[in-house]
Amino acid sequence: MRTLFKFNGGIHPPGNKERSTQRGIARAPLPAKLVIPFRQHAGEAARPVVRVGDHVLKGQLIGMPDGYFSSAVHASTSGTIAAIAAQPIAHPSGLPDLCATLIPDGREEWIPHAAVDYRNSDPAELRQHLRMCGVVGLGGAVFPSDLKLRPLRGHPNKDIGTLILNGAECEPYITCDDMLMRERAAEIVQGAEMLRFMLEAGEVLIGIEDNKPQAVAAMRQAVADSGLPFEVVVVPTIYPGGSAKQLIRVLTGLEVPSGKLPTEIGVQCFNVATACSVYRALAHGEPLLSRIVTITGNVRRAQNYEVLLGTPVQELVALGEALPDTDRYIMGGPMMGLPLSSTAIPLVKASNCIIAASDKLFPPAPPALPCIRCSRCAQVCPADLQPMDLFWFSQSREFDKAQQFSLFDCIECGACSYVCPSHIPLVQYFQFAKSEIRAREQDQRAADHARERHEFREYRIEREKQEKAERLAAREQAAKQAQPPAASATPADDAQQKIQAAIARAREQAAASRPKNTDNLTAQQQAEIAEIEARRAKAHERAEPAGEVADNHSEGRSQ
Repeated sequence: MRTLFKFNGGIHPPGNKERSTQRGIARAPLPAKLVIPFRQHAGEAARPVVRVGDHVLKGQLIGMPDGYFSSAVHASTSGTIAAIAAQPIAHPSGLPDLCATLIPDGREEWIPHAAVDYRNSDPAELRQHLRMCGVVGLGGAVFPSDLKLRPLRGHPNKDIGTLILNGAECEPYITCDDMLMRERAAEIVQGAEMLRFMLEAGEVLIGIEDNKPQAVAAMRQAVADSGLPFEVVVVPTIYPGGSAKQLIRVLTGLEVPSGKLPTEIGVQCFNVATACSVYRALAHGEPLLSRIVTITGNVRRAQNYEVLLGTPVQELVALGEALPDTDRYIMGGPMMGLPLSSTAIPLVKASNCIIAASDKLFPPAPPALPCIRCSRCAQVCPADLQPMDLFWFSQSREFDKAQQFSLFDCIECGACSYVCPSHIPLVQYFQFAKSEIRAREQDQRAADHARERHEFREYRIEREKQEKAERLAAREQAAKQAQPPAASATPADDAQQKIQAAIARAREQAAASRPKNTDNLTAQQQAEIAEIEARRAKAHERAEPAGEVADNHSEGRSQ
């Protein structure tokens, strides 16, 4: 018999599971319209690949995975795409998101699909097939399953020693996994074998809480019929024993270090509903189009239904026949569920339960009082945290200290709020602090990116200036090399040329002023002309030596 371990803390709230397990799983009727969000998984939203007016078949791809951390989205039935626009979804912010509105034609006409021979396929091809089938974790986190099957850097698949199937389902009211194990145990076991093959895991453990005896019996019978060496392990009923890290601790005694993933200690964990969807994707080629949902709470008819993704919640809760005093609805369990602002929102892959609530069923919490430091919250915290300190840091907005006290190790199970005698909504404070820290980190990343862009721009401008200067210098050098060598001239040569030019101009002026014909002149006039020419000749004789002296001085300066 396997030795079980314990984790710190935990609580025992009333289960309230009996009412919704009295009937088998029923198929919800086809709704009048389906609103299919393109973000039904953790990570980036899928990219629409259809247009308004397109006729689509059941299982047809309408949203392509966009980026590494994403998953595909498909048409839940055959019909016509009536709109692609932002519509309200189940989200704490209440903000709308991009969705496709599909009007069913009632024919349920499938795309061609076939089984995959997984034993003769490469694990990378199988992961891509699951990605394109939109298979994600159905335990609530909706983490893309293909990413959980990928080897981590430094942690190859061969290091996965244990594969755990999570059938604990510890939160009150929720029974969808319980009923799935009762009715489809063989499919879950076959899906577990497919996961084991892709991970090359050594052993497979199926953990189920001891308040589900029928599910335990069904799973043990399915394992025996398959002949696979899997072990169904019954674990104590305690909340939040169904959390992955806590279940790993109970079954193996190993603890996932802070900030690490189970893969890094050689363990991987999948929900039983996820294993069933893996089986449908590989054994039948079917994308993830529907899931089991528990309708319970303040209703006349509590039951589990198989519901097409995108079905409006208001059509689903009508099947449970809510009582007149119902005043609100919760998607998920009472501990970690999301209060819905409207029932017009669609059902998505993360929707495992819809609880009709009333003040009688869930009385309003009394006003919060000051913390009395009783430490009850620390005693029940399954993550070994100090919630009273985290509350103080969150309230005073000292987020750095909250991070130092391992705020992000909090799984938001609500056990601390459940036992707090001052009725402080501790989980809400922790969610606020986490969101503020994420927003601050996002702003810091944006600022760093802007700074890097600015620095690169400055570098690019400087580089372009340098390249331009180098091009100009190269052209000038080429131009100089292309010109013929000019004759060398000295300052003395320039002066001599100027003197000779002046003498030539004086001679030309004298010649121009001399009469062309002197025969008709009187003797006195001719004597005057002869005298003028004699004076000019003497002046010319005096100018010649002066030019020679100037040339000699110029030559002396040039030496």
